[in-house]
Amino acid sequence: AMFTMEPGSPTFDEQAARFRTAVEERHTVSATPRRPADAPMPDDGFHNAPDSDFTAASVRAALAEAMANPPQVDVEVRTTTEDVDAVVGRIVAGRDEWAATPPADRAALLHAVADRMEADRFATLALMADEAGKTAREGDPEVSEAIDFARYYATATLPAGTGPVGSVLVASPWNFPYAIPGGGVFAALMAGNTVVLKPAPETRRIARWLVDQCHAAGIPESALQFLACPDDDTGRHLVTHDAFATLVLTGAYDSARLFLGWKPRLRVLAETSGKNAIVVTEAADQDAAIKDLVKSAFGHAGQKCSAASLAIVEAPVYDDPDFRARLAAAVRTVRVGWGADPATIMGPLIAPPGPNLERALTMLDPGERWLVEPRQLDDTGRLWSPGVRADVRPGSWFHRTECFGPVLGLIRADDLDHALALQNATPYGLTAGLHSLDPGEIDTWLDGVLAGNLYVNRHITGAVVRRQPFGGWKRSSVGGGPKAGGPDYVAAFRVPASVPIDADAAGSAYRQAWDDRFGVESDPSALVSEANLHRYRPLRRVVIVVGSDTPPGALDAAHTAATVCRTHTIAVHGPDRDDAALLADLAADPPDRLRLLTAASDDVWARCHEHDIAVLTQPVSPDPLAELPLWLHEQSLSLSRHRYGRVPGVDI
Repeated sequence: AMFTMEPGSPTFDEQAARFRTAVEERHTVSATPRRPADAPMPDDGFHNAPDSDFTAASVRAALAEAMANPPQVDVEVRTTTEDVDAVVGRIVAGRDEWAATPPADRAALLHAVADRMEADRFATLALMADEAGKTAREGDPEVSEAIDFARYYATATLPAGTGPVGSVLVASPWNFPYAIPGGGVFAALMAGNTVVLKPAPETRRIARWLVDQCHAAGIPESALQFLACPDDDTGRHLVTHDAFATLVLTGAYDSARLFLGWKPRLRVLAETSGKNAIVVTEAADQDAAIKDLVKSAFGHAGQKCSAASLAIVEAPVYDDPDFRARLAAAVRTVRVGWGADPATIMGPLIAPPGPNLERALTMLDPGERWLVEPRQLDDTGRLWSPGVRADVRPGSWFHRTECFGPVLGLIRADDLDHALALQNATPYGLTAGLHSLDPGEIDTWLDGVLAGNLYVNRHITGAVVRRQPFGGWKRSSVGGGPKAGGPDYVAAFRVPASVPIDADAAGSAYRQAWDDRFGVESDPSALVSEANLHRYRPLRRVVIVVGSDTPPGALDAAHTAATVCRTHTIAVHGPDRDDAALLADLAADPPDRLRLLTAASDDVWARCHEHDIAVLTQPVSPDPLAELPLWLHEQSLSLSRHRYGRVPGVDI
């Protein structure tokens, strides 16, 4: 109406009547939350758990009571290899019984765990605030995510002709100490594996609490064990233990490389580091871009692998002093405090800053300046105000180095193509954002950005199970595994049998699955206000190694899978291969993945780790649910459809 009405027109009279009605009814507007306190969840499939409604006085009171009395959790730290062997022995002894448990029964137990986590929500928030410094506004969605992992993985379809890998070690991080370990544990359990959870030293009580919840809900201790140990020779003994077929790691890229150095043939499924950027073009809504930059950069004090560390801003916007002033003002409004304080917006660091973060907080590189200079706020070294570094130079230390803290760097870009090149120039590819209202710019960016999770006109953190399956490309992912919270994750904890394959029948199944699922974009959440698309992208290059023990039909089926998935090139090294030629091939043109359908030397494994090549040892499967994900990258796209709550063309 704003662009068409004139005084005296029907449109003007309609708007005037609405205004007068609003004024007359201003004293009768209800402050009661519109969402019922105990709204029943539909039972027709998976639905994401709702976060707490903090507008409700009863919710705030329950949270305050919990914060005043966080759970008391005792943790026993195992300090010897004998202690480790004893704990691991329990889940090894329980393998057969848990694997024989019907999938429907395992799913029912995961639903029971989800119910327990929901019932304990506020106690968990209090524990996370006490041990990890999590604010309630950051911790509450994490509890919802853990519940979602349990319920979503309980719906998983297990590929035909596969069995559990055996036992799985989950090494969890401190920054998401509840949801991320829960996700790894629940997926491995649903697939029929027994599990040991080894948490980061900073958040052992939270992990112990999670395992206790699982046991209380009915998960047997012979299927799941908690093990806290130092990150020394005892920890190394655990990581390299022969009992584990798979290690699930969420942490630094360097940690993954360290573990592979200890045990080169270890199967690692790792979500690792990120150096994430949001591109802001001249076609952006600048107010929305500033809001999302602050949320993405300084949530949980920037201690998220998905956090925005860079803003790559198109020149006309970057050069506008008003944009810089508004960004600086927004950053200065972020209230810093301890996690238990409900007024805190940005909580503490997990510990005083390490070398990279300390440099990012205190030292500028040549040509840089502070738009907002960070300050240490107390003697603990854990409370810092957020900072913004301006004039970060392309290719500089801050452009390419993950710092994991509350520092945002600004880079000036000539245009969108330049910004995209800068965004892709880091070794990582976890999350990436774009703010632009130009549909052509959005399409160009979506086609060219190299990252696993893409966000348009919204913040780039807070991925939701099923809605935005999470995981990166390049050095943000190690092991070639699928995205957490996505449709292929549970299947990664199953292994096909090594048997002869009818390549023609397998090819027919592959092509049908491509047409129905892998070759099309999907949006299972079907939100009105946001498109959340899941899609698969072809690998650039795969090398296959076969031997005399490779089952008949396996290589032909692998060729067909590669063709169906549009893999750009493949190379095959046969039984009479020269390992020197294979090593030279891997070094000259490192593939995305090496598919081992026979044994390979330690030199081959080492060369792959040196060049960040994922080594896949799974036999070829005729089931496309098991086979086709091995030939593809997953990518999640989240595109805001609304501006200021209004969806064009939709009456909501």
